[in-house]
Amino acid sequence: MPFDVDALRSAFPSLSSGIAHFDGPGGTQTPLVVGEAIARAMTSPTSIRGTGVASERNAEATVQGFRRAYADLLGAEPSGIVHGRSATQLTYDFARHLAKTWSAGDEIVVSRLDHDANIRPWLQAAESAGATVQWLEFDASTGEITDESVARAITGRTRLVAVTAASNLIGTEPDVRALADRAHEVGALVWIDGVHFTAHESVDVAALGADFFVCSPYKFFGPHCGVLAADPALLESIHPDKLLPSTDVVPERFEFGTLPYEQLAGATAAVDFIAGIVGGDSAGAGHAEAGSAPSRREAILASMAATHAHESGLRARLEEALLAIPGLTLHSRAARRTPTLYVTIEGRRMRDLTVNLAELDVLAPTGHFYALEAFQSMGLDADTTGLRIGLAAYTSGDDVERLLAGMRSFVEDGAVAAVSA
Repeated sequence: MPFDVDALRSAFPSLSSGIAHFDGPGGTQTPLVVGEAIARAMTSPTSIRGTGVASERNAEATVQGFRRAYADLLGAEPSGIVHGRSATQLTYDFARHLAKTWSAGDEIVVSRLDHDANIRPWLQAAESAGATVQWLEFDASTGEITDESVARAITGRTRLVAVTAASNLIGTEPDVRALADRAHEVGALVWIDGVHFTAHESVDVAALGADFFVCSPYKFFGPHCGVLAADPALLESIHPDKLLPSTDVVPERFEFGTLPYEQLAGATAAVDFIAGIVGGDSAGAGHAEAGSAPSRREAILASMAATHAHESGLRARLEEALLAIPGLTLHSRAARRTPTLYVTIEGRRMRDLTVNLAELDVLAPTGHFYALEAFQSMGLDADTTGLRIGLAAYTSGDDVERLLAGMRSFVEDGAVAAVSA
């Protein structure tokens, strides 16, 4: 079935506001079915998990349903799915867990492309263990990680390579499989930040070569939380600090305290919504109760392929128009990239552009978006911060035209003001 953006948009009550949202990389809008799932979980009988009464069974079903849904989304095993408050929290937790085995002489590899959530936890853990940090650099003119830095950084001393599957700032999708293969050759583990990637690409953690893969459901229609996928056997080998009475069963040994059932229910509903985008219920329902894992996985892959085609078409249309704007630099240049564009305009403050666009009910924010290393590597600073344009599945052609009209007007008004002066 063809991708129907109008039908998709009708599932999001917030889109009736008239705002053209280009802030998807910071968090998407939420479909009604996700909000309803959260409300049901909070108002239905619920209690500590068990098998005795309905409230216990509801709680248990919610947890297991969450694990199955994210196994389907990520191509993982349900017993390897860990819930966390955020991807940042999960990364900090596992940095501490893994650093227990590091010592002086060990090396940890991080990337300049990454969000600070996949840099700082590893730097701080390495410092506490006496390990050394090596960097994967990228070429600012192409947005690609350089082969030279890979050859230099990943060595026989490497214990872990942490890298993004897609830059949240400029959209670059590095060849993480090649990096993972290189890391595994020297016996290192691979931690992949898939927070931005998962919103735009089909995920198969094994195909990516990820030992650990983290994502955030609020980037793809769900509530604010984080999800980790890993091989259950690998998780069995990791021993976190935890409360003595708490379970040592994987994956629950990494989930501290009672799980937020309403959050898990909403995150599961987001996966079912994705599965229903193409060839399913346009409201995103229909997979939560009856769908088998293989059928939901297949539906997810079909929906993500259709979403990718829709977003890529809009991105190509947008890029062509942007490059015709005088003085504009498009910093998103990698061969493989998400529909997330980062731009600057010579002689103009992008913060002023954001304000002008907001007056037209177009939301396109400015900043470094916590990708501080990438921001600085491109030679940008607080005075030359860029505008990030993030497309999402619900972005329409009309949204794109409104954005472009606002940007052209901003540039033309500036040119007139300069001539007048």
